[in-house]
Amino acid sequence: MKSVLKLIRPHQYLKNGFVFLGPLFAHHWDLVTLSSAIIAFFSFCCIASSVYVLNDIVDVDADRAHPVKRARPLPSGGVSIAFAKGLLVALILVATSLALTVGAWAACFVLVYFLINVLYSLRLKHVVILDVFIISSGFMLRILTGTVGLGIAPSSWLLLCGLMVTLFLGFGKRRAELLMLESCGGDRALTRKVLDDYSPQMLEQFIAVTAACTIMAYGLYTVSPQTISLHGSDNLVYTVPLVVYGMFRYLFLLHRQSKGNDTAKDLVQDSHLLITVLAWVSTTLWILA
Repeated sequence: MKSVLKLIRPHQYLKNGFVFLGPLFAHHWDLVTLSSAIIAFFSFCCIASSVYVLNDIVDVDADRAHPVKRARPLPSGGVSIAFAKGLLVALILVATSLALTVGAWAACFVLVYFLINVLYSLRLKHVVILDVFIISSGFMLRILTGTVGLGIAPSSWLLLCGLMVTLFLGFGKRRAELLMLESCGGDRALTRKVLDDYSPQMLEQFIAVTAACTIMAYGLYTVSPQTISLHGSDNLVYTVPLVVYGMFRYLFLLHRQSKGNDTAKDLVQDSHLLITVLAWVSTTLWILA
């Protein structure tokens, strides 16, 4: 059971919280909408786990040569390939069934998420820059499920901020992988081929650009007349320092604590980052309510 839990990575379910951003910022807090959002959340939990299982099946040989990933259930032999394939099918069926109870659009976004990740696992993860955009698209599909999938018109500000912050985290992950391989002497070609096309200097520029765009987009959103009119308050601007601090803390963890490979785990394990995120969520809820 422990190996199965490692295979499906339940700690990564934190990322599916993007589904709730639509109802939160659109003030759709009624029971029906929130219930649908919760079902959509669990649907993405299942489909995300299916993607992790698929990736591990495809990458099992490369993971055996990775200094960290060799301890995963499939490359280490903790779970058989046959069992993993059966689990993959079951997770897809459950995810699709849950999404269909929410609506056709939600099911469509969940299936598109899976298909994109199939292409990612088979080919697109080897295409420089596009690989990170594919990762970002998964978060955008979560946001769309929490908006269009629930009958809520998506905010252009929400989509822009979501795109920028997920690109920032994606390029940060690639930088963390390079740092880890440099420190342990791993072979890029055996672990992740696309790392051959990245350089530390290039990734630092990408990270700087996306970090600046995230802060600027979110800051402009909080002072936008449309935002102030919708929420009936101009106090959302006071959450900007929390966003800035959270991003700077993440960069500190990336460069000085050898973090960044697993954002969800970093969030849970680093008290500063966790407190910052909780403070942002609670402050935002208090302002919007």
